[in-house]
Parts: sequence; structure tokens; C-alpha cells
Amino acid sequence: MNEKFNKGLLLTSLGSFWWGFVGVIYFEMVTFIGHIELVVHRCLWTAVMLILTTFFLKKWKTFLKTISNRNNLFYLFVSGLLIFINWAIWIYAVATNRIIDASFGYFIMPIISVLLGYIFFKEKLNQKRIFSIILVLVSILFMVFLNIKALPWVGLIVALSWAFYNLVRKKINVDTDIGLLVESLYIFPFALVAFYLIASKGLNDFSLDNPGLSLFLLLAGPMTVIPLFLYVRGVELIGLGATGMIFYITPTLQFILGYFFYNEEFSLIKLVSFIIIWIAVIIYLKDLYETN
Repeated sequence: MNEKFNKGLLLTSLGSFWWGFVGVIYFEMVTFIGHIELVVHRCLWTAVMLILTTFFLKKWKTFLKTISNRNNLFYLFVSGLLIFINWAIWIYAVATNRIIDASFGYFIMPIISVLLGYIFFKEKLNQKRIFSIILVLVSILFMVFLNIKALPWVGLIVALSWAFYNLVRKKINVDTDIGLLVESLYIFPFALVAFYLIASKGLNDFSLDNPGLSLFLLLAGPMTVIPLFLYVRGVELIGLGATGMIFYITPTLQFILGYFFYNEEFSLIKLVSFIIIWIAVIIYLKDLYETN
């Protein structure tokens, strides 16, 4: 039991570290190609990577069973749209020096998920969770009233798209990797058309004339899939309570990179808002610890 917990702890920590550090460094390195083409490559190569892993893990029967259910197809279409929005806005944040704003979104996302769980699934809220939700709203309103330009709208879209994505995925019982494969296949043809339009105008950086860069861009698939597999496997081993706390490695590392490494702007208004959010997170984590 202890070995199982330690393995789950390691896997979720690696997944969170990958999202918060390795992923940020990688996507920051290739933002020079433009965030639109970068989003296209992330969608294309994630789909290819998931097709390969489905072959490798011999899960085609599970895939076929999943797509034979119309209910699954509908909800995975909706969740596919939400994950595309999340991927696109996150890459936009990295490309436009808004990594700190994106980290704001990931700090508040679990707390927003708690609120959505209460609204849509009638999940119980205790006093600590209610207080955490109120603090998140206070933080957002603080920026709106003092300086709406300081509002990290990128972070809000990241948080809402990911929280609603999780909400939709709760409606169906589908393996995480198979669900993401179906979502990626919905996005795939649109990504292909977008790449064709970019290439037809000679604006593409992905080219056989530059095999080194092209191979590097292929990594957009593994950079998306590997941390997901690590984190999800960790959740399977130790549950959502512990992994919910470990997840905060991701926005913490994003914030550190944005502020100390990429020297992003961080105003006094944002500092106060982040402090309010960090208090909300501490209260939320304390509640997670006490109830799991």
C-alpha cells in the first residue's frame, strides 16, 4: 500500500512538474513560429501520439466501444472544443509573455471546479470551500474595480475552459486517453485545414527543408500526452484528494518561471490579487488534507 502511494505520488509530481516547467520551457522555445501554427502542431501531433499509444496499449476495442455510444460522442465533442480553447489560450499566454496570468488560472481552477460541482452535481460545500470560492471572487472583483486592464483574462479563460472540460468529462465514463483521442480526432481535420492555409501562403515554419525544427515541433504531441498519462496514472493509484494538492506544483512553477526567468510584468494590484488567491488555495488544500 505504501509502495503504491509512493508510486502515485511520484507520477503525479512528475506530471505536474512537466506541465509547470518542461512544457513551459518547450513551448516558449518554439513560440517564434507564431502561436497559431504552434496550436495547429499541438493539435496534430497530440492526435498522432494518441493513435500510436492506442495501438501500443492495444485499446482499439475500448476506442470502438466508446465511439459506438452517441452520448459519448456528443459530450466528447463539447469537451474537445473546451480542450482546444484551453490549449490555444495557454499557448497564446506563453507566446505573449502572460505565463503569470496563465498560472493565475491554474491556481483558481480547482476551486472553480468545486463551485461547478455544487451547481451541476449538487456536491456538498463546507464552510472552508465556500470561503475559498468567496476569496477567488473577491480577488477577481478587486482587479475589475481597481484596474480592469490588470484582470488576467487569459487566466480566467484557462481556468473556466479546464474546469468546464472536467465537468463535461464527469458526465461520461470514458478512459482519459481514449476520450482525449476522440477529442483530438474531432480537432484534427480543422488543424489540417489550418495548416494547409498557413502553408499555402508560405507562412509555415514546419518544412522538410528544415528537418531539425520540424522534428522539434513534433514534440508538441508528447509534450501534451506524457504529463497527462503520468498525472492520470497517479490519480488512479492515490485518488483525487492527494493529487489535487500535488497539482499546485504546476501553477507555482509557472509563476516562478514567468516572474524570475522571463521577467514578466507583475503590478501591485496583481500582487494583492495573487495573495488573496494564495490564501484561498491554502484554505482549500487544508480542507482537502482534512477530508482525505
